[in-house]
Amino acid sequence: MAPPGGSAFKEALESNSTGLDYEVKMAKVEANNKPAKASSGFTGKYGIHNSNGVYELLECLVCTDLMYPPIHQCPNGHTLCSSCKLRVQNTCPTCRYELGNIRCLALEKVAESLEVSCRYQSLGCHDIFPYYSKVKHEQHCRFRSYNCPYAGAECSVTGDIPTLVDHLKDDHKVDMHSGCTFNHRYVKSNPQEVENATWMLTVFNCFGRQFCLHFEAFQLGTAPVYMAFLRFMGDENEAKKFSYSLEVGAHSRKLTWQGIPRSIRDSHRKVRDSQDGLIIPRNMALYFSGSDKEELKLRVTGRIWREE
Repeated sequence: MAPPGGSAFKEALESNSTGLDYEVKMAKVEANNKPAKASSGFTGKYGIHNSNGVYELLECLVCTDLMYPPIHQCPNGHTLCSSCKLRVQNTCPTCRYELGNIRCLALEKVAESLEVSCRYQSLGCHDIFPYYSKVKHEQHCRFRSYNCPYAGAECSVTGDIPTLVDHLKDDHKVDMHSGCTFNHRYVKSNPQEVENATWMLTVFNCFGRQFCLHFEAFQLGTAPVYMAFLRFMGDENEAKKFSYSLEVGAHSRKLTWQGIPRSIRDSHRKVRDSQDGLIIPRNMALYFSGSDKEELKLRVTGRIWREE
């Protein structure tokens, strides 16, 4: 997502990995990207194979989510979760009787005896858990779906990495490149007038994995800056197997950055706000650009390598 008040731009791109020069041009990114299908990858409702009807009893009659203690019931035995009890103002939505404070201890006990599979089983998680441990595990399961890493517009698509790679290419029209080195030139006219901007995301296929290169302008306190950083399309533990460097400069001067790519589990905004990347003050960026500070022409080079 672009910073508040900002706009998204395509970058003028030159890639050493392809040997091609691209037209140096800036343009706004389409905000209305066509919808894409997200891959849920779930096996059965909640990732549970329902063979005996017990799990239907554990569904809240109001929100249809699985219930966890305290499970409430009305005098006629209709059950609902604690969140929905507040929403229905203590009145059973089925028979309209007052709910009171009756706990369905028998159903809570039945749930305690169950063992269930992770909802991300079809994506590779084959662990089995006690019923009450399921939610906590799924919040941190390494096989859970990823959010779309595109930063130029809001996007609610989720899925596994292959699904998101196709989505970025087909729906966001991002540039896809193979190779572990890059040479990008970011161009913008009237840079003094731009306080917040996000350039088009670029995705690199390197060592058989995908990396997202971000570049944007924003206010760091009261100082206008540009920032470049890399995100890894995978979990944090996998991201730590790689390192990358970024460099920008001209006139016998340069700035360099070396670090570990952040997992796309961390949002674009979180990485940016943590300043985990190459930060270039605007005055220095324009000095590197030349042309009397009337146009941004900033060349960012870098490489990705695997840590042994």
